[in-house]
Amino acid sequence: MVQTSETTNIEELKSKIKRLNSKAGQMKMDLHDLAEGLPTDYEHLIDAATETYQIFRQIDQLKQQLKQLEKKP
Repeated sequence: MVQTSETTNIEELKSKIKRLNSKAGQMKMDLHDLAEGLPTDYEHLIDAATETYQIFRQIDQLKQQLKQLEKKP
């Protein structure tokens, strides 16, 4: 029964990582577009960069969790 639960958690993590990767890709492009347009809209730069950083950090943490779950025998 534990095996099924761990498998479900692994699949849930993979799914969440996939969704966040898609969102992160869009945020990265938005940040790039904002940077290209500088100095226009410079006041949005910090917020966009912070949000982009946070989502990539969350992805990294989830990948570490996934790695730990996949290591378990």
